Amino acid sequence: MPSPTLVSLYSGCGGLDLGLKRAGFDALACVEMSHDCCESLRLNRVSSNIVESGIEEVTSQQILELTKLNVGELDLLAGGPPCPPYSKSRFYRKEKPRALQDPAAITLKEYLRVLGDLQPRAFLMENVPGLKYDVHKEAFDLVLRTASDLGYSVTDSIVNAANYGVPQIRERLFIVGTRDGVSFEFPTATHSERSDEDLFTQPWVTAGNVLADLDTEEAADDSGHYAGGRFNELLKKVPPGDNYLFFTEQRGHAKPVFKWRSRYWSFLLKLSPNKPSWTIQARRSNNMGPFHWRNRILRIEEIKRLQTFPDDWQLYGKIDSQWRQIGNAVPPLLGTVLGNQIVRALKATERPRSQRKQVAVG
Repeated sequence: MPSPTLVSLYSGCGGLDLGLKRAGFDALACVEMSHDCCESLRLNRVSSNIVESGIEEVTSQQILELTKLNVGELDLLAGGPPCPPYSKSRFYRKEKPRALQDPAAITLKEYLRVLGDLQPRAFLMENVPGLKYDVHKEAFDLVLRTASDLGYSVTDSIVNAANYGVPQIRERLFIVGTRDGVSFEFPTATHSERSDEDLFTQPWVTAGNVLADLDTEEAADDSGHYAGGRFNELLKKVPPGDNYLFFTEQRGHAKPVFKWRSRYWSFLLKLSPNKPSWTIQARRSNNMGPFHWRNRILRIEEIKRLQTFPDDWQLYGKIDSQWRQIGNAVPPLLGTVLGNQIVRALKATERPRSQRKQVAVG
């Protein structure tokens, strides 16, 4: 039986693709506009077809010609449209347009355009949980309505990567749509904050678990990575796993430095070796964490571990670009978990490509 086929949009440096390939998918094409990301995809041989372009400049016919598929023959369309309009930070910026009013929302519409044109057996969309906020209801409803009109049964879940063995507390919204009788359910969590014999879960994987062999005396030297900026001395006093709120009156600090909730939550945020990492951000910063418990900025090899990329995964570009690529990625391990579940669903209703139903568009 041939491997199920995959086309990814907004592929980034390949985190989701890698995970889905490990689940058995054959990545026929990746579409990504960032040059550095495309070079990373090429370095790691993610797919033989890397389309370096914005989605709005790529026709669905081009994708079909590259993949040598007909409409309705693709097994899975996957990807995460860039999320600024739906992010938590945008929630506090009232001067910025919301949801579909934001010009950046074109990425969501373009994903749906390709979905309608290719008519795959299933699709997987990843985004920030904010897409489900009431203020963004118009955008979320657009996804559900479009998918339903195309004949898809849709299920969604806000997934914490730590609950599936990723050493990082990272919540993202996943939307899965299936048709042609394919039935999908999100996988049961395999890990939890505390192991639970009744639920057969293992304890969360901690940052200490995966970074221990990298935490050498040489790595302990800051080597120019000046974490905390002008607040470096305060950072050193933040307990592992805590943030700037440690220095507030509400937390009982004798000499408060900051007002309660006056900064972003990640300000002076520090990892604990005994817990999963906090969410790795897309931007490398000297005051926004998470920082290493040794009071330094994390290194690329460390955030690759926290995102479950293999150590030999190659990244193209300068360090800030490499960081952004990893920070924006879906953890490959989580991609594999979801991919395995999708593969099982597809195989349960396997049928020759020539017999797959095509839904009229328009």
